[in-house]
Amino acid sequence: MGRRSDHSRAELEAMILAEGHAHMAQIGFARFSAREVAKRVGYAVGTLYNIFGSYDRLIAAINTRTFDLWAEHLEKRLATGSDDRIAALVEGYFSFASENMNLWTAIYDHRLPPDMPIPGALAQRRGALTDIVVREVTAALPPGARDRAPRLARSLVATVHGHCIFALTGSFALLGEDAPLDMAIARVRESLHAAGAA
Repeated sequence: MGRRSDHSRAELEAMILAEGHAHMAQIGFARFSAREVAKRVGYAVGTLYNIFGSYDRLIAAINTRTFDLWAEHLEKRLATGSDDRIAALVEGYFSFASENMNLWTAIYDHRLPPDMPIPGALAQRRGALTDIVVREVTAALPPGARDRAPRLARSLVATVHGHCIFALTGSFALLGEDAPLDMAIARVRESLHAAGAA
């Protein structure tokens, strides 16, 4: 495909991200094709790399967009008015993953090369998701234990993630477990109780 210049750099970035994200949602990381995204936006594949710098940075940007949507999803769940915010948080984790399986797994399937740190702006946006968890864990803990909230929150994310991936891949079903969400909520409550939460 020949070179084009119909759009500004910002417009191109937005177009590529939108189409790349849609493509990832449809087929997942293993079958993702930058050439297909270029075809969808009507530009040469080199334009994608010119805008994002490399294939890895393109995927990192697409995955960061998923983090943005995930954070929005959690905030909406928490805004439903439920008094049980911890359960709403865990349920939001599970529901986003199940409703966006290809996008969610792409976050964990893609690895940046060791010598390519994630750009600061993307890292900050991704951090918004953890910030939500830290906020809710902090609120659940007594004042004297709140300095431990960030570390505990990271551990709880790992716990919930493990339960979620086992549920979505069928591993829990093979083990005869039919209520992984309830198990995840129970493990989070146990950890919070051990840390001093009521």
